[in-house]
Amino acid sequence: MVRIESDSLGTVEVSEYAYWGAQTQRSLSNFVIGDQCMPLEVIHALVLIKKSAARINARLGLIPPQVAQLIEQTTDEILTGQHDTQFPLLVWQTGSGTQTNMNVNEVIAGRANEIVTGERGGKKPVHPNDHVNFAQSSNDCFPTAMHIAAVRAIHHHLLPTLAELIEGLDAKATQYKHQLKTGRTHLMDATPITFGQELSAFVSQLKGSEQAIQRALTPVYELAQGGTAVGTGLNAPLGFGEAIAHELAMLTGLPFTSAPNKFAALAGHEPLVNLSGALKALATTLMKLANDLRLLGSGPRAGFAEIRLPANEPGSSIMPGKVNPTQCEALSMVACQIMGNDAALSFAASLGQLQLNVFKPVIIYNLLQSIRLLADSCHNFNLHCIEGMEPDPKKMEEYLERGLMLVTALNPHIGYDKSAEIAKKAYVEHLTLREAALQLGYLSEQQFDQWVRPEKMLEAGQSG
Repeated sequence: MVRIESDSLGTVEVSEYAYWGAQTQRSLSNFVIGDQCMPLEVIHALVLIKKSAARINARLGLIPPQVAQLIEQTTDEILTGQHDTQFPLLVWQTGSGTQTNMNVNEVIAGRANEIVTGERGGKKPVHPNDHVNFAQSSNDCFPTAMHIAAVRAIHHHLLPTLAELIEGLDAKATQYKHQLKTGRTHLMDATPITFGQELSAFVSQLKGSEQAIQRALTPVYELAQGGTAVGTGLNAPLGFGEAIAHELAMLTGLPFTSAPNKFAALAGHEPLVNLSGALKALATTLMKLANDLRLLGSGPRAGFAEIRLPANEPGSSIMPGKVNPTQCEALSMVACQIMGNDAALSFAASLGQLQLNVFKPVIIYNLLQSIRLLADSCHNFNLHCIEGMEPDPKKMEEYLERGLMLVTALNPHIGYDKSAEIAKKAYVEHLTLREAALQLGYLSEQQFDQWVRPEKMLEAGQSG
Protein backbone atom coordinates (compact mmCIF):
# COMPACT_ATOMS: atom_id res chain seq x y z
CA MET A 1 0.00 0.00 0.00
CA VAL A 2 1.28 3.44 -0.90
CA ARG A 3 0.39 7.07 -0.43
CA ILE A 4 1.25 10.09 -2.57
CA GLU A 5 3.84 12.63 -1.36
CA SER A 6 4.99 15.74 -3.19
CA ASP A 7 8.00 18.01 -3.50
CA SER A 8 9.09 20.77 -5.89
CA LEU A 9 9.58 18.23 -8.69
CA GLY A 10 6.14 16.68 -8.44
CA THR A 11 4.52 13.65 -6.79
CA VAL A 12 6.02 10.35 -5.65
CA GLU A 13 4.56 7.12 -4.33
CA VAL A 14 5.72 6.30 -0.80
CA SER A 15 5.04 3.16 1.22
CA GLU A 16 2.39 3.55 3.91
CA TYR A 17 4.95 2.08 6.30
CA ALA A 18 7.24 5.04 5.86
CA TYR A 19 7.13 8.33 7.73
CA TRP A 20 9.33 9.96 5.13
CA GLY A 21 8.26 12.01 2.13
CA ALA A 22 9.09 12.60 -1.51
CA GLN A 23 12.72 13.71 -1.21
CA THR A 24 13.73 10.64 0.79
CA GLN A 25 11.92 8.40 -1.66
CA ARG A 26 13.70 9.99 -4.62
CA SER A 27 17.06 9.41 -2.94
CA LEU A 28 16.23 5.74 -2.43
CA SER A 29 15.66 5.45 -6.18
CA ASN A 30 18.48 7.68 -7.39
CA PHE A 31 21.36 6.47 -5.20
CA VAL A 32 21.50 2.68 -5.30
CA ILE A 33 25.20 2.40 -4.50
CA GLY A 34 26.57 -0.13 -2.05
CA ASP A 35 24.91 -0.97 1.23
CA GLN A 36 26.55 1.50 3.61
CA CYS A 37 23.70 3.36 5.29
CA MET A 38 24.25 6.77 6.81
CA PRO A 39 25.44 6.04 10.37
CA LEU A 40 22.77 6.38 13.04
CA GLU A 41 25.20 8.59 14.98
CA VAL A 42 24.74 11.20 12.25
CA ILE A 43 20.97 10.73 12.21
CA HIS A 44 20.70 11.20 15.95
CA ALA A 45 22.97 14.24 15.79
CA LEU A 46 20.67 15.80 13.19
CA VAL A 47 17.68 14.97 15.38
CA LEU A 48 19.33 16.81 18.29
CA ILE A 49 19.75 19.81 16.00
CA LYS A 50 16.07 19.72 15.05
CA LYS A 51 15.02 19.48 18.69
CA SER A 52 17.24 22.39 19.64
CA ALA A 53 16.07 24.49 16.70
CA ALA A 54 12.41 23.86 17.53
CA ARG A 55 12.95 25.10 21.08
CA ILE A 56 14.74 28.25 19.94
CA ASN A 57 12.31 29.03 17.12
CA ALA A 58 9.35 28.61 19.47
CA ARG A 59 10.93 30.92 22.06
CA LEU A 60 11.47 33.52 19.35
CA GLY A 61 7.90 33.14 18.10
CA LEU A 62 9.07 31.91 14.71
CA ILE A 63 7.06 28.67 14.75
CA PRO A 64 3.86 27.88 16.69
CA PRO A 65 4.54 26.43 20.17
CA GLN A 66 2.28 23.44 19.49
CA VAL A 67 4.34 22.61 16.40
CA ALA A 68 7.56 22.87 18.42
CA GLN A 69 6.05 20.56 21.03
CA LEU A 70 5.21 17.97 18.36
CA ILE A 71 8.74 18.19 16.95
CA GLU A 72 10.22 17.67 20.41
CA GLN A 73 7.97 14.71 21.13
CA THR A 74 8.96 13.08 17.86
CA THR A 75 12.68 13.77 18.26
CA ASP A 76 12.58 12.19 21.70
CA GLU A 77 11.06 9.05 20.19
CA ILE A 78 13.78 8.89 17.54
CA LEU A 79 16.56 9.44 20.06
CA THR A 80 15.39 6.40 22.02
CA GLY A 81 15.72 4.26 18.88
CA GLN A 82 12.01 3.80 18.17
CA HIS A 83 12.27 4.77 14.50
CA ASP A 84 15.75 3.69 13.41
CA THR A 85 14.41 1.85 10.36
CA GLN A 86 13.02 5.11 8.99
CA PHE A 87 16.52 6.28 7.98
CA PRO A 88 17.55 3.99 5.09
CA LEU A 89 19.55 6.38 2.93
CA LEU A 90 23.05 5.49 1.83
CA VAL A 91 26.32 7.30 2.39
CA TRP A 92 26.79 7.65 -1.35
CA GLN A 93 24.44 10.56 -2.05
CA THR A 94 24.73 14.29 -2.50
CA GLY A 95 27.98 15.55 -1.02
CA SER A 96 26.25 18.07 1.22
CA GLY A 97 24.15 15.40 2.93
CA THR A 98 20.97 17.16 1.79
CA GLN A 99 19.02 13.94 1.27
CA THR A 100 19.79 12.76 4.80
CA ASN A 101 18.90 16.14 6.27
CA MET A 102 15.59 16.00 4.43
CA ASN A 103 15.07 12.37 5.46
CA VAL A 104 15.28 13.54 9.08
CA ASN A 105 13.02 16.53 8.42
CA GLU A 106 10.43 14.39 6.67
CA VAL A 107 10.40 11.60 9.25
CA ILE A 108 9.99 14.08 12.10
CA ALA A 109 7.15 15.85 10.27
CA GLY A 110 5.57 12.57 9.15
CA ARG A 111 5.51 11.13 12.66
CA ALA A 112 4.36 14.43 14.22
CA ASN A 113 1.51 14.60 11.74
CA GLU A 114 0.52 11.03 12.57
CA ILE A 115 0.28 11.98 16.24
CA VAL A 116 -2.27 14.65 15.32
CA THR A 117 -4.11 13.18 12.32
CA GLY A 118 -3.55 9.45 12.63
CA GLU A 119 -1.99 9.37 9.15
CA ARG A 120 1.72 9.19 8.41
CA GLY A 121 3.56 11.69 6.26
CA GLY A 122 2.22 14.84 4.72
CA LYS A 123 3.02 18.44 5.58
CA LYS A 124 0.23 19.47 7.96
CA PRO A 125 0.21 20.53 10.70
CA VAL A 126 4.02 20.09 10.73
CA HIS A 127 5.94 20.95 7.58
CA PRO A 128 9.40 19.37 7.03
CA ASN A 129 10.90 22.58 5.60
CA ASP A 130 8.85 25.40 7.05
CA HIS A 131 8.88 24.07 10.61
CA VAL A 132 11.42 21.27 11.21
CA ASN A 133 14.11 22.90 9.04
CA PHE A 134 13.25 26.51 9.93
CA ALA A 135 16.34 28.81 10.08
CA GLN A 136 18.52 25.94 8.88
CA SER A 137 20.14 24.62 5.72
CA SER A 138 21.55 21.21 4.92
CA ASN A 139 24.81 23.05 4.40
CA ASP A 140 25.10 24.00 8.08
CA CYS A 141 23.04 21.16 9.60
CA PHE A 142 25.12 18.34 8.16
CA PRO A 143 28.58 19.64 9.16
CA THR A 144 27.18 20.41 12.60
CA ALA A 145 25.88 16.85 12.82
CA MET A 146 29.28 15.57 11.71
CA HIS A 147 30.94 17.34 14.61
CA ILE A 148 28.32 16.26 17.14
CA ALA A 149 28.48 12.64 16.02
CA ALA A 150 32.29 12.55 16.11
CA VAL A 151 32.56 14.18 19.54
CA ARG A 152 29.93 11.92 21.09
CA ALA A 153 31.55 8.80 19.64
CA ILE A 154 34.96 9.82 20.97
CA HIS A 155 33.67 10.64 24.45
CA HIS A 156 31.21 7.79 24.85
CA HIS A 157 33.15 4.99 23.16
CA LEU A 158 36.80 5.53 22.28
CA LEU A 159 38.19 7.40 25.28
CA PRO A 160 36.71 4.94 27.83
CA THR A 161 38.05 1.84 26.06
CA LEU A 162 41.42 3.46 25.36
CA ALA A 163 41.69 4.21 29.09
CA GLU A 164 40.80 0.56 29.74
CA LEU A 165 43.66 -0.65 27.53
CA ILE A 166 46.11 1.80 29.11
CA GLU A 167 45.11 0.61 32.56
CA GLY A 168 45.49 -3.04 31.54
CA LEU A 169 48.98 -2.51 30.13
CA ASP A 170 50.01 -0.37 33.09
CA ALA A 171 48.96 -3.11 35.50
CA LYS A 172 51.11 -5.63 33.60
CA ALA A 173 54.03 -3.19 33.50
CA THR A 174 53.83 -2.82 37.28
CA GLN A 175 53.43 -6.56 37.85
CA TYR A 176 56.55 -7.39 35.84
CA LYS A 177 58.70 -4.36 36.63
CA HIS A 178 61.50 -6.58 37.98
CA GLN A 179 61.39 -9.30 35.30
CA LEU A 180 64.76 -9.00 33.51
CA LYS A 181 65.02 -9.77 29.82
CA THR A 182 67.09 -8.99 26.76
CA GLY A 183 66.42 -5.73 24.99
CA ARG A 184 66.47 -5.68 21.20
CA THR A 185 67.26 -2.97 18.68
CA HIS A 186 67.28 -3.55 14.90
CA LEU A 187 65.75 -6.93 15.89
CA MET A 188 69.17 -7.79 17.31
CA ASP A 189 70.22 -8.41 20.92
CA ALA A 190 70.80 -5.26 22.95
CA THR A 191 71.37 -4.38 26.60
CA PRO A 192 68.94 -5.61 29.27
CA ILE A 193 65.61 -4.13 30.21
CA THR A 194 62.70 -5.43 32.26
CA PHE A 195 59.47 -6.66 30.79
CA GLY A 196 57.76 -3.92 32.79
CA GLN A 197 59.94 -1.28 31.13
CA GLU A 198 59.12 -2.74 27.73
CA LEU A 199 55.38 -2.51 28.42
CA SER A 200 55.71 0.95 29.95
CA ALA A 201 56.63 2.29 26.52
CA PHE A 202 53.19 1.37 25.23
CA VAL A 203 51.50 2.92 28.24
CA SER A 204 53.30 6.19 27.54
CA GLN A 205 52.61 6.05 23.79
CA LEU A 206 48.93 5.36 24.31
CA LYS A 207 48.65 8.16 26.87
CA GLY A 208 50.21 10.45 24.28
CA SER A 209 47.59 9.39 21.74
CA GLU A 210 44.86 9.93 24.33
CA GLN A 211 46.07 13.48 24.93
CA ALA A 212 46.40 14.15 21.19
CA ILE A 213 42.80 13.06 20.61
CA GLN A 214 41.57 15.30 23.41
CA ARG A 215 43.51 18.25 21.98
CA ALA A 216 42.15 17.55 18.50
CA LEU A 217 38.59 17.70 19.85
CA THR A 218 38.86 21.40 20.74
CA PRO A 219 38.08 22.76 17.24
CA VAL A 220 35.51 19.99 16.67
CA TYR A 221 33.42 21.46 19.49
CA GLU A 222 32.86 24.47 17.20
CA LEU A 223 29.65 24.10 15.19
CA ALA A 224 28.69 25.40 11.77
CA GLN A 225 25.01 25.83 12.67
CA GLY A 226 23.79 29.33 11.96
CA GLY A 227 25.72 29.69 8.71
CA THR A 228 22.75 28.39 6.66
CA ALA A 229 23.46 28.08 2.92
CA VAL A 230 26.84 29.74 2.35
CA GLY A 231 27.95 30.95 5.77
CA THR A 232 26.18 34.32 5.85
CA GLY A 233 23.34 33.10 8.08
CA LEU A 234 20.60 34.16 5.64
CA ASN A 235 17.07 33.30 6.95
CA ALA A 236 18.38 32.57 10.45
CA PRO A 237 17.58 35.00 13.28
CA LEU A 238 20.43 37.01 14.77
CA GLY A 239 22.33 34.96 17.34
CA PHE A 240 20.83 31.67 16.18
CA GLY A 241 24.24 29.97 15.91
CA GLU A 242 25.19 30.83 19.47
CA ALA A 243 21.76 29.91 20.80
CA ILE A 244 21.67 26.49 19.15
CA ALA A 245 25.26 25.69 20.20
CA HIS A 246 24.26 26.46 23.79
CA GLU A 247 21.14 24.30 23.48
CA LEU A 248 23.13 21.41 22.05
CA ALA A 249 25.69 21.72 24.82
CA MET A 250 22.89 21.49 27.37
CA LEU A 251 21.32 18.46 25.68
CA THR A 252 24.57 16.52 25.28
CA GLY A 253 26.63 17.66 28.25
CA LEU A 254 29.48 18.46 25.86
CA PRO A 255 31.17 21.87 25.43
CA PHE A 256 29.83 22.83 22.01
CA THR A 257 30.26 26.42 20.86
CA SER A 258 29.40 28.38 17.74
CA ALA A 259 32.15 28.38 15.10
CA PRO A 260 33.59 31.91 14.85
CA ASN A 261 33.75 31.75 11.04
CA LYS A 262 30.83 29.96 9.44
CA PHE A 263 32.31 30.28 5.95
CA ALA A 264 35.24 28.09 6.99
CA ALA A 265 32.95 25.72 8.85
CA LEU A 266 30.98 24.99 5.66
CA ALA A 267 33.79 25.05 3.12
CA GLY A 268 36.51 23.13 4.98
CA HIS A 269 36.84 20.25 7.41
CA GLU A 270 40.30 20.73 8.88
CA PRO A 271 39.10 19.99 12.44
CA LEU A 272 37.99 16.52 11.36
CA VAL A 273 41.20 16.01 9.38
CA ASN A 274 43.21 16.78 12.51
CA LEU A 275 41.05 14.45 14.58
CA SER A 276 41.48 11.68 12.02
CA GLY A 277 45.23 12.28 12.16
CA ALA A 278 45.16 11.74 15.91
CA LEU A 279 43.26 8.49 15.35
CA LYS A 280 45.85 7.43 12.80
CA ALA A 281 48.61 8.12 15.32
CA LEU A 282 46.79 5.89 17.81
CA ALA A 283 46.55 3.22 15.11
CA THR A 284 50.33 3.33 14.58
CA THR A 285 50.91 2.65 18.28
CA LEU A 286 48.39 -0.17 18.28
CA MET A 287 50.08 -1.66 15.22
CA LYS A 288 53.42 -1.70 17.03
CA LEU A 289 51.84 -3.12 20.17
CA ALA A 290 50.26 -5.95 18.18
CA ASN A 291 53.39 -6.72 16.20
CA ASP A 292 55.75 -6.59 19.18
CA LEU A 293 53.60 -8.97 21.20
CA ARG A 294 53.28 -11.22 18.18
CA LEU A 295 57.07 -11.33 17.87
CA LEU A 296 57.66 -11.88 21.58
CA GLY A 297 55.06 -14.65 21.61
CA SER A 298 56.28 -16.37 18.44
CA GLY A 299 57.08 -20.06 18.67
CA PRO A 300 56.38 -21.86 20.88
CA ARG A 301 59.54 -23.80 20.00
CA ALA A 302 61.06 -21.97 17.01
CA GLY A 303 60.43 -18.34 17.89
CA PHE A 304 61.16 -15.85 20.68
CA ALA A 305 58.61 -17.49 22.99
CA GLU A 306 59.31 -14.91 25.71
CA ILE A 307 55.63 -14.38 26.43
CA ARG A 308 52.55 -16.57 26.36
CA LEU A 309 49.49 -15.08 24.69
CA PRO A 310 46.03 -16.41 25.57
CA ALA A 311 44.97 -19.48 23.58
CA ASN A 312 41.53 -18.24 22.56
CA GLU A 313 40.79 -20.69 19.77
CA PRO A 314 42.44 -23.41 17.63
CA GLY A 315 44.76 -21.90 15.05
CA SER A 316 44.71 -24.35 12.20
CA SER A 317 42.33 -26.62 10.34
CA ILE A 318 45.16 -29.03 9.50
CA MET A 319 47.83 -28.68 12.21
CA PRO A 320 46.53 -30.09 15.52
CA GLY A 321 47.35 -28.09 18.63
CA LYS A 322 48.42 -24.96 16.74
CA VAL A 323 47.48 -21.66 18.40
CA ASN A 324 47.89 -18.34 16.61
CA PRO A 325 48.18 -14.73 17.84
CA THR A 326 44.75 -13.91 16.44
CA GLN A 327 44.10 -10.89 18.64
CA CYS A 328 47.33 -9.30 17.41
CA GLU A 329 46.32 -10.03 13.82
CA ALA A 330 42.87 -8.49 14.25
CA LEU A 331 44.30 -5.37 15.87
CA SER A 332 46.84 -5.03 13.05
CA MET A 333 44.09 -5.21 10.44
CA VAL A 334 42.11 -2.54 12.25
CA ALA A 335 45.18 -0.30 12.27
CA CYS A 336 45.50 -0.75 8.49
CA GLN A 337 41.85 0.19 8.02
CA ILE A 338 42.23 3.34 10.13
CA MET A 339 45.20 4.43 8.02
CA GLY A 340 43.15 3.85 4.87
CA ASN A 341 40.19 5.73 6.31
CA ASP A 342 42.44 8.66 7.11
CA ALA A 343 43.73 8.76 3.54
CA ALA A 344 40.19 8.73 2.08
CA LEU A 345 39.03 11.36 4.56
CA SER A 346 42.01 13.59 3.82
CA PHE A 347 41.43 13.41 0.07
CA ALA A 348 37.76 14.23 0.56
CA ALA A 349 38.46 17.16 2.86
CA SER A 350 40.97 18.61 0.40
CA LEU A 351 38.36 18.81 -2.37
CA GLY A 352 36.15 21.55 -0.98
CA GLN A 353 35.33 24.12 -3.65
CA LEU A 354 34.34 27.73 -3.06
CA GLN A 355 31.69 27.98 -0.31
CA LEU A 356 31.05 24.29 0.31
CA ASN A 357 32.85 20.99 0.66
CA VAL A 358 30.63 18.39 -0.99
CA PHE A 359 32.33 15.27 0.31
CA LYS A 360 30.80 15.42 3.75
CA PRO A 361 29.12 11.98 3.92
CA VAL A 362 32.30 10.06 3.07
CA ILE A 363 34.28 12.14 5.56
CA ILE A 364 32.02 11.38 8.50
CA TYR A 365 31.47 7.77 7.43
CA ASN A 366 35.20 7.06 7.50
CA LEU A 367 35.76 9.00 10.71
CA LEU A 368 32.99 7.24 12.60
CA GLN A 369 34.14 3.86 11.33
CA SER A 370 37.65 4.61 12.60
CA ILE A 371 36.34 5.63 16.00
CA ARG A 372 34.15 2.55 16.27
CA LEU A 373 36.89 0.15 15.19
CA LEU A 374 39.44 1.68 17.53
CA ALA A 375 37.03 1.69 20.46
CA ASP A 376 36.02 -1.94 19.94
CA SER A 377 39.61 -3.02 19.37
CA CYS A 378 40.98 -1.38 22.51
CA HIS A 379 38.37 -3.14 24.62
CA ASN A 380 38.69 -6.46 22.83
CA PHE A 381 42.49 -6.52 22.85
CA ASN A 382 42.68 -5.72 26.54
CA LEU A 383 40.05 -8.34 27.41
CA HIS A 384 41.23 -11.18 25.19
CA CYS A 385 44.97 -10.57 25.01
CA ILE A 386 46.50 -8.25 27.61
CA GLU A 387 44.62 -9.64 30.61
CA GLY A 388 45.74 -13.21 29.92
CA MET A 389 49.26 -12.42 28.68
CA GLU A 390 52.16 -13.57 30.84
CA PRO A 391 55.94 -13.79 30.44
CA ASP A 392 58.02 -16.95 30.36
CA PRO A 393 60.68 -16.08 32.98
CA LYS A 394 62.87 -19.09 32.15
CA LYS A 395 63.04 -18.19 28.47
CA MET A 396 63.79 -14.55 29.28
CA GLU A 397 66.57 -15.58 31.67
CA GLU A 398 67.98 -18.01 29.12
CA TYR A 399 68.21 -15.34 26.41
CA LEU A 400 69.65 -12.86 28.89
CA GLU A 401 72.37 -15.25 30.02
CA ARG A 402 73.33 -16.06 26.44
CA GLY A 403 73.12 -12.45 25.28
CA LEU A 404 76.28 -10.85 23.94
CA MET A 405 75.39 -7.25 24.60
CA LEU A 406 75.90 -7.62 28.33
CA VAL A 407 79.47 -6.92 27.29
CA THR A 408 78.46 -3.24 27.14
CA ALA A 409 78.86 -3.15 30.92
CA LEU A 410 82.62 -3.67 30.43
CA ASN A 411 83.11 -0.51 28.31
CA PRO A 412 83.86 1.80 31.27
CA HIS A 413 86.41 -0.68 32.65
CA ILE A 414 88.34 -2.14 29.70
CA GLY A 415 87.22 0.04 26.78
CA TYR A 416 85.09 -0.42 23.71
CA ASP A 417 87.66 -2.25 21.55
CA LYS A 418 88.50 -4.98 24.07
CA SER A 419 84.82 -5.38 24.90
CA ALA A 420 84.01 -5.82 21.21
CA GLU A 421 86.78 -8.40 20.90
CA ILE A 422 85.26 -10.39 23.77
CA ALA A 423 81.80 -10.30 22.14
CA LYS A 424 83.17 -11.34 18.76
CA LYS A 425 85.15 -14.25 20.23
CA ALA A 426 82.12 -15.43 22.21
CA TYR A 427 79.93 -15.33 19.09
CA VAL A 428 82.35 -17.00 16.69
CA GLU A 429 83.50 -19.72 19.09
CA HIS A 430 80.07 -20.28 20.74
CA LEU A 431 81.40 -19.28 24.15
CA THR A 432 79.80 -17.41 26.99
CA LEU A 433 80.97 -13.85 27.56
CA ARG A 434 82.62 -14.99 30.76
CA GLU A 435 84.54 -17.71 28.96
CA ALA A 436 85.68 -15.41 26.18
CA ALA A 437 86.73 -12.66 28.57
CA LEU A 438 88.78 -15.03 30.74
CA GLN A 439 90.44 -16.69 27.75
CA LEU A 440 91.54 -13.30 26.43
CA GLY A 441 92.84 -12.41 29.87
CA TYR A 442 91.32 -8.93 29.93
CA LEU A 443 89.81 -9.33 33.41
CA SER A 444 89.47 -11.76 36.25
CA GLU A 445 86.51 -13.94 37.06
CA GLN A 446 85.79 -11.78 40.10
CA GLN A 447 85.87 -8.62 38.02
CA PHE A 448 83.50 -10.12 35.45
CA ASP A 449 80.98 -11.05 38.14
CA GLN A 450 81.28 -7.60 39.69
CA TRP A 451 80.94 -5.64 36.48
CA VAL A 452 78.52 -7.71 34.35
CA ARG A 453 75.35 -7.51 36.40
CA PRO A 454 72.18 -7.16 34.27
CA GLU A 455 70.12 -5.77 37.15
CA LYS A 456 72.58 -2.85 37.33
CA MET A 457 72.18 -1.99 33.64
CA LEU A 458 68.60 -0.72 33.73
CA GLU A 459 68.89 3.03 34.17
CA ALA A 460 71.07 6.09 33.67
CA GLY A 461 73.92 6.53 36.16
CA GLN A 462 74.39 2.79 36.50
CA SER A 463 77.27 0.70 35.21
CA GLY A 464 78.69 -2.67 35.98
